Parts: sequence; structure tokens; C-alpha cells
Amino acid sequence: MPAAGVFDNGNGKGYPGKLTPFVTVTCIVAAMGGLIFGYDIGISGGVTSMPSFLKRFFPSVYRKQQANSSTNQYCQYNSETLTLFTSSLYLAALLSSLVASAVTRKFGRKKSMLFGGVLFFAGALINGFAQGVWMLIVGRLLLGFGIGFANQSVPLYLSEMAPYKYRGALNIGFQLSITIGILIANVLNYFFAKIKGGWGWRLSLGGAMVPALIITIGSLVLPDTPNSMIERGQRDEAREKLRKIRGVNDVDEEFNDLVAASEASKQVEHPWGNLLKRKYRPHLTMAILIPFFQQLTGINVIMFYAPVLFNTIGFGNDASLMSAVITGLVNACATLVSIYGVDKWGRRSLFLEGGIQMLICQAIVAACIGAKFGVDGNPGVLPKWYAVVVVLFICIYVAAFAWSWGPLGWLVPSEIFPLEIRSAAQSVNVSVNMAFTFVVAQIFLNILCHLKFGLFIFFAFFVLVMSIFIFFFLPETNGIPIEEMGQVWKNHWFWSRYVGEDDFVSNGGVELQKGSNAINNV
Repeated sequence: MPAAGVFDNGNGKGYPGKLTPFVTVTCIVAAMGGLIFGYDIGISGGVTSMPSFLKRFFPSVYRKQQANSSTNQYCQYNSETLTLFTSSLYLAALLSSLVASAVTRKFGRKKSMLFGGVLFFAGALINGFAQGVWMLIVGRLLLGFGIGFANQSVPLYLSEMAPYKYRGALNIGFQLSITIGILIANVLNYFFAKIKGGWGWRLSLGGAMVPALIITIGSLVLPDTPNSMIERGQRDEAREKLRKIRGVNDVDEEFNDLVAASEASKQVEHPWGNLLKRKYRPHLTMAILIPFFQQLTGINVIMFYAPVLFNTIGFGNDASLMSAVITGLVNACATLVSIYGVDKWGRRSLFLEGGIQMLICQAIVAACIGAKFGVDGNPGVLPKWYAVVVVLFICIYVAAFAWSWGPLGWLVPSEIFPLEIRSAAQSVNVSVNMAFTFVVAQIFLNILCHLKFGLFIFFAFFVLVMSIFIFFFLPETNGIPIEEMGQVWKNHWFWSRYVGEDDFVSNGGVELQKGSNAINNV
């Protein structure tokens, strides 16, 4: 039975509506856009630890891997070409996310998802039949273009379709989809690596066509969001669509607020330049720093290179792939915790708890690896208990990320932007995310070689900094309608100096109460 009622937590306006089966199914289908991103993250690290793949495309790395075990384990995978294979995708995603802003705004969220699916499918096809490194790079670039479009449009779509009381849980479906993609990729890598003849990597890379088809077909059958329809002048259709997705006939108040927001957004001729206005300072800061910090949690070190990392710390090829499967399973399961709790406990609580947990785990993992590998990278014989301890604390670390910075790094930016800057600001968010994903992927193997176990201390430092930032500067956004979100900045101890009383006036004339639980900060 769908949850029904008028959503009003006493802090401001509430819109009538239900969590209808239509909205639930629609958001689940849209969230599948995360599969392409997750599958790629999982596949990349898996194939780069397969000897047959390395022997064919990266022979210098293969020779180092097969060399005497006394070789410095920290540096055995250090190859600029190998890191370019992994990181080129994120450079392409950065560029395409900028283009995706205009497509999303002009043609709607659905079209942007469609372009993402088609481009990703083309990239997967080329990679599956790759004959040389150049084909791998071209395929990766096309995959990146697809991810840029999908990551720009899917979080916006979910935030706009969901009733605000359930926006957190439904939006995190995107992150859950990413984690499921990672898990599926890890499982497939494990089994494909066992195929005799050493061609299993082709199935791993070509298998990306499946999630690409899911998002492509999904984008063709999904309805567009009322926000997007109003933005493109389809008001009558938007009103009917809003009635259908909310499950009630009385949608006038929400519809009028959406129209008012759309009219305001049309006055903005240059949304990119508009982002630099003083009143959007908090939005721009969050659009830049949240994805920046998300990448510097160190999670992509684990997810990109989990098999490589586990291989480096003494696991065999099969064992390292299985360890990656374990971390992928933890990642997916822990995301369910966030779906359950994000609208109950709030965004700030999950951010802060996750940060503390990650910080502790990174310190312990650094100590474990440092104790056995030292600075010369030669561990000698590794006892089984040691491997179990390292995997255990890496799993606890992954769980912390999966219910905090993982989903909230996409959710919070997508829900705080006013309509007039929403597409441009989301593009900034995705671009920064991809830029630093690219940087981390490009330099990881190199800094692993030079920083050694200190790499985990490096990321732990940033986890400490980002937790302090969240504590002081991010207001709670739980339970606030998107079109009323501007009010939280007026009541924040720091951001109120940038947002004036005349900025972000509530469309219906109702402002959130100062000092309410929903917007208490520190």
C-alpha cells in the first residue's frame, strides 16, 4: 500500500501526495543509469589484474608482475599507459558532462539518459573487440562520454520525480545501482578470469553492453519530469503528469511553485555566469567541494584497483579477485542502510559517522600494510590472519563510504540547486567529480609506488578535513522541498552572509522557521 498524506514536518510548506507504485517503479528504472558507472569501475580493476590482458596490451607490466617476488610490490603495476587506460574514461566524462547540461536543459532528462546509453554501448562494443591499446582508449573515451551524460541527468531526474519526504531514499537508488554494477563486474571478472585461452577479459569489457541497453531502453519508456516539461513549455501535460506521479488531484500548490521557479529560470540568460552570483555562493561551493572530497576519501583506490591492490599486498590473482567480490558485496549491502536511514537520520549524521569510521579504518590499514611491507615493499611470507585483518578493515571502510559519502555525494548536490541553475550546477558537480576521479586514477599507481603504505594516511587526512567541513558548513536538507531549499541558506550561521532576505523567497509566501530541526546546523 502506498504511503499517503500531506508532507509537512512543521518547518514549512508541505505538498499533498503519495509514494505511488508508478513513482517507485519509475525511479528504480531511472536509477539503473548507475549500472553503467558501477560496472565500469568494477571491470577496470579486474581486467588490469588478469595476466592474459596485461600480456597482450601492457607487456612491461606483465613482465614486472611475473618477475621474482622480491620485486618491490608497491611498484609492480606502475605504468603510465595502464593508468591512461583506466583514467581516460573520466576525462571524457568530464567533457561530456559540460555538453550534457545544455542537452538536459533543452531536450529534457530522458534525452540525456538516452545519449548516455547509446555512447556507452558503442564504447563497450569497441573494447570487447579491441586489437590494440588505441582501440581500448577509444572505447574508454566513448564509455566516458556515456557516463558523463548519465551522471548528469539521472540524479536530477530522481530528485525531481520523488516526493520530497522520500527524495533521499529514491535518489540513493542511483548509488545502489552503482554498487550493484561494481558487484556484478567483480563476480564476472572472477569467473571470466578462469576461462582457458585467456580471452575472458573480452567478455568482461564487452559485457558493459548489457547495462548500456538497460539505460537506453529505460530512457525510451520513462516519463519526463514535470519540472523538465514545464521548462520546455508543456504546462498542461506537466500538470497531468504531476497528478499521476503524486497520486492525488490536488497538485495546484506544487504545480504553481514549479511554474514560478521555471519562470524565474527563464529570466536567466546565462546560467553558467549566473552561478557566480553572490547568492549562489553556497551552491557553487557544495557543487565543487562535495565531489572533490568524495574522490579524496580514497574509495576509488579500492574500487578501481581492488584486485591490483589485493594482489600487491600478497593475494594471488584468484584470491585478489575474490576479495574484490567481497568488498563489492559489502558496498551494495551497506548502501541499503543509507536508503533506510537517509530520510530518518538526516544527511549530516550519515556524513559525519561515515567520515569517522573511514578515518579509523584507513589508519589501521596503513599500520597493517606498513608493518609487513615496510618501505621496501618486500613482505616476505604473509600469514593468513594478516590478509583477513586487511580485508576486514577495508570492508568496514567500504561500508562507511557506502552509507555516507557514496550516495550523499550525489544526493545532496542534486537536491540543493534552484531550477534556474540546476542543469549548469549539476554539470559542475559531475565535472569536478570526474576531474578528480581522473586525477586519482591517473596518479594512484604512481603514488602507491612512492608513498607506499602512506597512501592511506594521505587519504585519511582528507577524510578528517571533509568531516570538519560537513560539520561546520553543510546545513541539513532532509525533508525540505526542492523549490523551498533556498531557505536553509538564510538560516545558516555562515552562508546567511551571502544570501539576502530577498533571495530565494518562498513561492507560496511561506518561509521555513528559523531554528527548526530541519535546518539546525552546528
